[in-house]
Amino acid sequence: MTVLVALPVLLPLAAAALSLALGRFADVQRVIGIVVLGAIIADAGVLLHLADAHGPLVLQMGGWPAPIGISLVADRLSALLLLVSSVVTFAVLIYSIGQRVADYGRERSSTTFHPMYLMLCAGVSLAYLTGDLFNLFVAFEIMLSSSYVLITRRTTSQRIRAGMTYTIVSLVSSLLFITMIALVYASTGTINLADLGAKADALPDGLTVALGLLVVIVFGVKAAMVPLHFWLPDSYPTAPAPVTAVFAGLLTKVGIYALIRTQTLVFHHHESWKLMLGIALITMIVGALGALAQNDLNRMLSFLLVSHIGYMLFGLGVYDVAGLTGVILYVVHHITVQATLFLVSGLITRHTGTVALSRMGGLAKAAPLVAVLFALPALSLAGVPPFSGFVAKLALLEAGVGAGTTAAFAVTAGAVLTSLLTLYAMARVWTRAFWGQVRAPEPDPDPTDELVVGTGTSSPPMVVATGVLVASSVAIAVLAGPLAAISERAATDLMHGETYRTAVLGGVAHE
Repeated sequence: MTVLVALPVLLPLAAAALSLALGRFADVQRVIGIVVLGAIIADAGVLLHLADAHGPLVLQMGGWPAPIGISLVADRLSALLLLVSSVVTFAVLIYSIGQRVADYGRERSSTTFHPMYLMLCAGVSLAYLTGDLFNLFVAFEIMLSSSYVLITRRTTSQRIRAGMTYTIVSLVSSLLFITMIALVYASTGTINLADLGAKADALPDGLTVALGLLVVIVFGVKAAMVPLHFWLPDSYPTAPAPVTAVFAGLLTKVGIYALIRTQTLVFHHHESWKLMLGIALITMIVGALGALAQNDLNRMLSFLLVSHIGYMLFGLGVYDVAGLTGVILYVVHHITVQATLFLVSGLITRHTGTVALSRMGGLAKAAPLVAVLFALPALSLAGVPPFSGFVAKLALLEAGVGAGTTAAFAVTAGAVLTSLLTLYAMARVWTRAFWGQVRAPEPDPDPTDELVVGTGTSSPPMVVATGVLVASSVAIAVLAGPLAAISERAATDLMHGETYRTAVLGGVAHE
């Protein structure tokens, strides 16, 4: 069964090559993408069941044993995030086909969108499943190369400028990443995560702290935590809605995943992590205040994305089973809800012809279905009960209070304040875009572009794909009990680490 661990990486890579070769056949490209991502959802579901029932599944590539060879590992955390991410990428692909984001004024589909999208999915899967730092670096580079192509399609000057900002920041982060790998290898003689878990403890305290902080900076850039977030609000809003949705839903969460994995498996903390708690508080507040200052809907959502990264850092800073359980719940919730909101933003833009909140109005009458599709994830993001955001935030608040430290109490209060600010931001969007008099759609600024806006309508696949993600966020709340239970088991595995190490180094998985 261990071959199932490689399929989420190998299938989209092979499909990307096939899709590129068949670039003249738009329908074939679309079918390939849908079939492959559907297969990955099924595979991820099986991996999650097996990992939860029997422990981590490990595939030693090429038959080389760890820590010498390449290990792919599917434990409870990686399998759960892989499943949620696969559902999101599948829905976004359906949305993009409906929006014809791959066509851009051509009679046939662009040869680049579908292959690059599949490459991005392969990079995300590899990041979740890899068992060593170097292949984690490879995963980020796969995501960087494919995302750069996706973010700079329709080469306007604004998009190229945003793409360059995104790429330069990512390349600097990659240089720091490869430097960190070199320093870790020079210090320990290994880059295998399971092997590092034991060897890092033998390093001098000062060296361990320095390496740990470098890891935080590297993955903090990827996760867009304050003050390393400046690139995100300028980069994401310029891309088409489905591209922005998959970026917002997945790429920053991969950075959070890498932080969680390295800070629990390699760099251990024996009590609440005050530095991370401070960063979490600043990230929450700065992001929320930045959102309130925006008139551009996509920029506002981008700042809220930054703000809610702080909740995930909060749980990591608490650094116990309760805190990590809250992190996992929040990542699952946020992947789904944040991607959904950017898809809804695309629907709003298609109806109004603008992203400026001050030029919208009356959508609740003109497009009641879009109003519903916005309201549910917006309430969830704000943490209004009984939605998934409330479940995840409640777990984090309980963990913060349970930690019993002054720093944890301060961040808990900051989390409540941030929820109120998020609710205010969502109410502001509602009153400006959905209430008031119905406004005529603004004319399409580029009528020769296949990606039309201001039509007053949405294609059925766009609405259905968005509805699927809205339903998924509701399902997270409905299944809060089982999801919290598996998240708690995953958090327990993270805190102790022996299950992961034994599975990778010993070849045997234990409960």
